[in-house]
Amino acid sequence: MPRIATIGFFDGVHRGHRFLFAQLHEYAMHHQLTPTIYTFDRHPKELLTGQAPAMLTTHDERKALLQHYGEVHFLDFAAVQQLTAEQFMQCLYEQYDVEVLLLGYDHHFGSDCLKGFSEYEKIAHRVGLRVLRAHECLVDGVPVSSSRIRQLLAAGQVHDANRLLGYDYTLTGTVIHGNGIGTQIGFPTANIQLLDSKKLPMQGVYAAHAQMDGVEYHAIVNVGTNPTIGNDHITIEAHIIDYKGDLYGRLLAISFVRFLRAEQKFASLSALQQQIQRDLQSL
Repeated sequence: MPRIATIGFFDGVHRGHRFLFAQLHEYAMHHQLTPTIYTFDRHPKELLTGQAPAMLTTHDERKALLQHYGEVHFLDFAAVQQLTAEQFMQCLYEQYDVEVLLLGYDHHFGSDCLKGFSEYEKIAHRVGLRVLRAHECLVDGVPVSSSRIRQLLAAGQVHDANRLLGYDYTLTGTVIHGNGIGTQIGFPTANIQLLDSKKLPMQGVYAAHAQMDGVEYHAIVNVGTNPTIGNDHITIEAHIIDYKGDLYGRLLAISFVRFLRAEQKFASLSALQQQIQRDLQSL
């Protein structure tokens, strides 16, 4: 069956992306086309500028999320980055049987850096495609974008970031051994080694949910250097409320709910212990 396709990196697969995919499905249903998503194996900026932004989703997370919204194809960006918009459209038309291309509201592609949507329309007509422009997605009057979500996370505004994502921002990793201070003061923590590099929220303490083996727990999470202890690198440590047992080597997913407070250096472990108790009472 001929395809209607959209293309992009879709980091985070946020509400703006899902609004685009809803339009993709609606057109596909009315015109008997296969809804198809084309994305890339790596972020284009990694090759174009040598520096990609910190990811909101790992490759596997992005793939799993995208598969809910259509047939997904990953393209090797290195193999297509030199193609002009016309060459790329020709490739979609001839190799992938794409008849309609739905562009994100402000999306651009092609090495020739076309500026206006009308230019894409003219080229598509020559190739034999039809190109459509998707409607813009606004949440509370603000355009939804991966870069905006990264800014919110960098400011510790995880609640607002979650609203744009449409789900709670999550970090997943394996529990490793730490310095044991949490256990010493009565609040054992799971030190998490991420499975893959992702954007970290601003350093601080957060209310969160911890998921393990299909079970969800309330948690408080510290992202930072633990200034009272004096780590020389950023760690992610979660105190999982009402959990008893050995977590070492287990896979743990931490979903951030809201910012509680900034990191601070306490005069003693006793003062830190008292603050953690207050943190728990604020949940």
